[in-house]
Amino acid sequence: MKNNTLSDRLTAIFSNKVLLFKIAITIFHLVGVMGMSLPVLRPYFQLLTPFHLLLSTILLLVFHKEWNKAFIGFMIISFTIGYGSEVMGVHTGFPFGNYSYGPVLGFQMLEVPLLIGVNWLLLVYLTGGVLHGKIHNNFLAAAIASLMMVVLDYLIEPVAVKLDFWTWENDVIPLSNFIGWFGVAFLIHLIYRKLSFEKQNPLSLYLLINLTIFFILLNILL
Repeated sequence: MKNNTLSDRLTAIFSNKVLLFKIAITIFHLVGVMGMSLPVLRPYFQLLTPFHLLLSTILLLVFHKEWNKAFIGFMIISFTIGYGSEVMGVHTGFPFGNYSYGPVLGFQMLEVPLLIGVNWLLLVYLTGGVLHGKIHNNFLAAAIASLMMVVLDYLIEPVAVKLDFWTWENDVIPLSNFIGWFGVAFLIHLIYRKLSFEKQNPLSLYLLINLTIFFILLNILL
């Protein structure tokens, strides 16, 4: 019988790229929680927030299997609708409410960080991918995925305000924000469901769980 030595186990781990990336994702988020929780380190980790979002998206896209025209179209459409809705929200109050972005999320155009469009792309891809193949009705799948995004936004909002990602008028997160989130997410998810490209990604569920735990912990610790 072959001995299952520590060396053999390490070799197996390092030959499994998905497992390696999952380990990296968990370490990355745990370090982020610690850094954001400690006042002495928080300003530095706030500066790293854009890189956190970009790296999460890049890691996910590394394992995307089908880079066809439909997928490229999805990325462009989700970025554009998400970003456009935020620009409209900042300047008109519709559909989310009255709010403004701080400097933490990086370069802005029309008073909205470009990374916000990436955030919409990332969250739709994650939630849509998790439900792909499990629910066949497009409207039902889009509704459930949108509700998942609203729940995640509910966790993100208090943390984002405390870390100066954005601020709300009168320091109150309005109900319209969550209704608006559902509406915009539902529209993008319907498009996502209609477009034909490979939607299974071995990192989607894992990254979504890590993001959720990340914001739950920060809600407790901040």
